[in-house]
Amino acid sequence: MSYSPYLLSLLQRIGAVEGDLLEVAVDGREYSGVLMPHHEFSHPDVMILKLKNGYNVGVMVTPSADVKVVAKRESQERAPRPMGDGKGLPQVSVLGTGGTIASYVDYRTGAVHPALSAADLLSTVPEMADICDVKAEVLYSTFSENMTVENWQHLAGVAADRLNSGVEGVIVPHGTDTMGYTAAALSFMLGDIPRPVVLVGAQRSSDRPSSDAYTNLVSAARFITSSDAAEVLVLMHDSSSDVSAAVHRATKVRKMHTSRRDAFQSVNAPPVARVDFEGGIDHLAPYRRKSNVKVSPRVEMEKDVALVQFYPGMSPSMFEGILEKSRGVVIAGSGLGHVSRELIPSIRRAVEAGTMVVMTSQCLHGSVNLNVYATGRDLLSAGVVPGGDMLPETAYVKLMWVLGQTSDLEEAGRMMVTDMRGEITGRREMQ
Repeated sequence: MSYSPYLLSLLQRIGAVEGDLLEVAVDGREYSGVLMPHHEFSHPDVMILKLKNGYNVGVMVTPSADVKVVAKRESQERAPRPMGDGKGLPQVSVLGTGGTIASYVDYRTGAVHPALSAADLLSTVPEMADICDVKAEVLYSTFSENMTVENWQHLAGVAADRLNSGVEGVIVPHGTDTMGYTAAALSFMLGDIPRPVVLVGAQRSSDRPSSDAYTNLVSAARFITSSDAAEVLVLMHDSSSDVSAAVHRATKVRKMHTSRRDAFQSVNAPPVARVDFEGGIDHLAPYRRKSNVKVSPRVEMEKDVALVQFYPGMSPSMFEGILEKSRGVVIAGSGLGHVSRELIPSIRRAVEAGTMVVMTSQCLHGSVNLNVYATGRDLLSAGVVPGGDMLPETAYVKLMWVLGQTSDLEEAGRMMVTDMRGEITGRREMQ
């Protein structure tokens, strides 16, 4: 839907275009904001303004309204930011993938778009150049729901190259929706690493007054240059206030809220560290330390793996269809790791046919135990591999990776129950 003839004529008469700063007085109220694009859902007599506080407001413009252009639209070209200015600071590689943290308002469309260049990526966080020698590149400009296994593999390869080149660490700005999947994939693919790889996201884009993009990026840079940790990690706000961020192990972190800034939590394990926004770091759990190891990524993944949540009344025929098309299936079972007895024969046949089936719990907190009830023992007898306290998403990624490393199902089973990257609590000593 476009502007009404009256409003279109008014804007043309005063020379207003999208991006201009306007003042509007109507019905006893005054508004000051940047003129945003008119989209198909807007009333033809409504003008959309972005207020100083970052929020948008729709103003119904009547013939009595007084509308003025206060300032013309600023150039959308971003000034170049210092990236590698020879200060002798630690080098940090920034590998952009897109998502809210690297998003900005495009005043031509009103949409929030992923950054398309390294300059876009750092345009709102120039202070990073005072912490580290930033080497930024944009690998993808996509929202995280569009990330693929091939993206994970490519990202792991690039991260390995940058680590082996001697950087102090790698920051991966990433959309939050599937950041846990990517973090787990990088953790398994990269193996032992000499320096940290920190995935960082934002729940609010940089045009919002409550954006967490700035503090999360700066905190990631501070953590990499000040901590001796060397793992794949996720750094996000740990409260709704701008006080500190939590640093989570890649295989133990999950997005637990749709919109809160502290949406990410470590499950079945404490965070590795906490970074306060003044620069202090508290280490909260054992972690792998920095070393001189060379990264030898193992990026092979089996894509024919499914993640299925059990629910009461699940159809055996529907379930069989998934089993028949998959080399591996991770089930998020009820409670200690259960499914209905009607599904167990299908699982048994699938295992006998060469499909690996791994059980996790949709409870998330706590561990699978298939030895307590008869259903669990029947699942063990059918060949189900217990997933311990692995998150379903982590088990899914791990199974893809394990089946990409070996075609021997016995070996794959041993690998699935062996803690490799901190995904199973209490079975590994950190060094």
